[in-house]
Amino acid sequence: MQLSVIILNYNVRYFLELCVLSVQKAIQNLDAEIIVIDNNSSDDSCAMMKQLFPKVKLIENKENSGFPKGNNIAVKEAKGEYICILNPDTVVAEDTFEKILAFASSRAQSKDDLGIVGCKLIDGTGNFLPESKRGIPTPWVAFTKIFGLYKIFPKSALFNKYYAQHLDENQTGKVDILVGAFMVMKRELYNQLGGFDENCFMYADDIDLSYRALLLHKQNYYFHETTVIHYKGESTVKDGTYMKRFQEAMNFFYKKHFKGSVFFSLFMKIGIVFFSVVKMFQGKTKTNNQINQYILISDNDATRVQLENKLQENVEIIALDERKIVFSQSVKKTEIILDTNYLDFKSAINFIEANRNESFTFKLIPMQSNFIIGSNSSNDRGMFTLFN
Repeated sequence: MQLSVIILNYNVRYFLELCVLSVQKAIQNLDAEIIVIDNNSSDDSCAMMKQLFPKVKLIENKENSGFPKGNNIAVKEAKGEYICILNPDTVVAEDTFEKILAFASSRAQSKDDLGIVGCKLIDGTGNFLPESKRGIPTPWVAFTKIFGLYKIFPKSALFNKYYAQHLDENQTGKVDILVGAFMVMKRELYNQLGGFDENCFMYADDIDLSYRALLLHKQNYYFHETTVIHYKGESTVKDGTYMKRFQEAMNFFYKKHFKGSVFFSLFMKIGIVFFSVVKMFQGKTKTNNQINQYILISDNDATRVQLENKLQENVEIIALDERKIVFSQSVKKTEIILDTNYLDFKSAINFIEANRNESFTFKLIPMQSNFIIGSNSSNDRGMFTLFN
């Protein structure tokens, strides 16, 4: 088997449905499997999986065992030569895995030093997520992040390592750290590394795994030729518990890998608190959700009528000519709803990325479903609306 896609779920039933639908389309031409492991969700995630995806392997944990342990449990059941660790609040394109595996295989054949491969991630508004590629957060690199020096000197190798700015977002190349929302690697390497460190409940686990791959003299890569949506705010509500766990995670990583001086320890404590406070307040930031007009990209007028009845607003329907459209800049807040019964996932992802605009928000209608879903900010929880 070529690939095992591991999706760890916790209380994101509707995002999980969208994610699995996109993954199913993306593995149609591969010898691949999907493994969903649920961390004791209190919503109907497991019931949905059994009803809609009875052929997908589902592992039901009896407790929330955290991100590392949950993924480790699932990987033990995997059969693929490669594994993909994938967040449930993601949407992949139909050719994502084919492109990633072709890239990984070519690197693995040329040199026996392939580490972890990540890809280009965007949020629900089409904006690039810079954590798609990062450097090792050493004390100096953390300092440049905390004080925004990477923004002031983006071309300087001295200051631009936190987000691996030696690479453009549309440039493939070696990086140190990848994000756990999307990680592809050989299952053999994952097992060699011992998987995610279960002493870390969440948040620093991807940094730690990436770093340990480097310690084995492996090369991690950022691959830009496929784009995946990551509704970043959905998996975690950024509250007091989030802040506590984020602090614990950063402490875990630095204590494990950097036993530094008193100055280092003091600096990192200040940095951890700073990061935690910033992230907590980011999570509380709300965008202007007042929508002035709705546009449905579809060829199904019955769907338009259903949406109008639910939203109690006029919905304009547009069927794309050759899947392309140009929107003029508008002062109106516009919600664009993309029907994936009409557009494939790759076209929908490309559309969102190409038309990102402060005046636009985007939602998807998953295939054969009765809800729209998406996120208006990478800092807010995503949202879904049932429409029949």
